Amino acid sequence: MKDIVVGMGEALWDVLPEGKKIGGAPANFAYHVSQFGLPSCVVSAVGDDPLGKEIVENLTSKGLNQLIAEVPYPTGTVQVEIDQAGIPQYEIKENVAWDNIPYTAPLESLAERTKAVCFGSLAQRNVVSRNTINRFLDAMEPVDDKLVVFDVNLRQGFYNKEILCNSMTRCNILKINDEELVTVSRMFGYPGIDLQDKCWILLGKYNLKMLILTCGINGSYVFTPGNVSFQPTPKVEVADTVGAGDSFTAAFISAILKGKPVTEAHALAVRTSAFVCTQKGAMPVLPPDLTR
Repeated sequence: MKDIVVGMGEALWDVLPEGKKIGGAPANFAYHVSQFGLPSCVVSAVGDDPLGKEIVENLTSKGLNQLIAEVPYPTGTVQVEIDQAGIPQYEIKENVAWDNIPYTAPLESLAERTKAVCFGSLAQRNVVSRNTINRFLDAMEPVDDKLVVFDVNLRQGFYNKEILCNSMTRCNILKINDEELVTVSRMFGYPGIDLQDKCWILLGKYNLKMLILTCGINGSYVFTPGNVSFQPTPKVEVADTVGAGDSFTAAFISAILKGKPVTEAHALAVRTSAFVCTQKGAMPVLPPDLTR
């Protein structure tokens, strides 16, 4: 395959009150990209254990291409508690397989065929996976006609200013939510201005093609040099919000890669994430009116 869209980082089980569901932002992202008809691949690592084998079998059953290494660490799990508003709270286990994604020849070959990649901050909490992500980005060079998406995901203190700054320098599309933006702006030294001004500063400082800001029920924005798109958040009956942000990113990037304008891609992303919020778990089958 050529022009592959890659989700890179954590592969794990979300252990929800009603049982476990396969999760991790990269797998969610890659799975939804594949539903929009683009070649996609998830890159991660699992352990030599039943949970790891089940992840590989589950993704295979969904028809998702994968480059998932087997390493001598336990497969990752996240304890997820859903509050009364349907918002997930996470307890992410440490020193697990996805912290130790190896850089391999097949991974380098994949990087050379990658059209777009999405990676986050969580998968960079350990130096092994962090170095692998950076080497993958190196192998994608030059990136002028490619999309490098940094999806900020500040969890349990698994981040620092150096990781965030390096990732923003390396990406050309930044995706962040309003709470994360407040935290990042404090770390970077400009806390006293409004959210939109913070976005314009980041867009210019890091020479980004686009900055996506999601604000929960208060809508979302896509900033591009000189323009901003706003979409309100649809009112839906929320089952849970696990994976909704990943489906937003997948729908948006898929539409951009198909040549859609930013406003159209943004509208599709909002509709897709709203649908995912009405479903249990992060990887529901999307209806044809979204993916056609």
